[in-house]
Amino acid sequence: MSEERPHAITPPEPEPVTNLADPRAIQILSTEHWSLLATRSLVYNEAFARGGMFLSFLSMSFVALALLAQAMAFGDQFLAVAAILLAFDLVIGLTTYGRIMGANEDDLRTVHGMARIRHGYTEIAPDVTRYITTPIHDDVDALMMAYGSPSSSGLGVILYGLTTSGGMIGLITSMVGGVLTGVLGLMFGAAGAAVWIGVGGAALVFGMLVLLTTGRIARTQAAMPALFPSPETSSASEMQR
Repeated sequence: MSEERPHAITPPEPEPVTNLADPRAIQILSTEHWSLLATRSLVYNEAFARGGMFLSFLSMSFVALALLAQAMAFGDQFLAVAAILLAFDLVIGLTTYGRIMGANEDDLRTVHGMARIRHGYTEIAPDVTRYITTPIHDDVDALMMAYGSPSSSGLGVILYGLTTSGGMIGLITSMVGGVLTGVLGLMFGAAGAAVWIGVGGAALVFGMLVLLTTGRIARTQAAMPALFPSPETSSASEMQR
């Protein structure tokens, strides 16, 4: 007689997580938190690398122009070479600025996600709320506090933007645009007004960058609805209604 084999016991399927009191919830939130931290680190590294590449290219360009100035007279040929080189610098500066602004938006999304997760931590363990110094609300004003910016719009955010890496790249790119327009003024015989032409060109490029940047934070935030707004923001919204 053959021995009967015992039937394999099928383990019960795990029940889904239905509330934050489930111990698995903190594991899921922690995993997502670390994933966002890694993403933010990659975003910062890319932004710094792109900015460094632009500054290196720009410095090498001016070194090349200095060597060319010694090899040839300061005439039309040198101005033509300088204009071509500065045009390349301007294009690289604009693309670098655009990529850094894109990286800032990616970073804002990660900060938004981490604020939501920290709000989940405070729901799981309300007593830890007083120990958390980073945002636990996901509205735009709360997120801006994580960057040290006073607000999400107005003159304050523009002045704050000038102190960031993107603002620095924008200023340098504007100066490159000013030098390029000044060189073009010299090429077309406007030597007397070349300085003012350069200032106007720098202001034009800077104004264009400001127009392209203004409102990007608000548009990015609009695509990420605030599920846990700060009490002040909620009260203001109710008063407006």
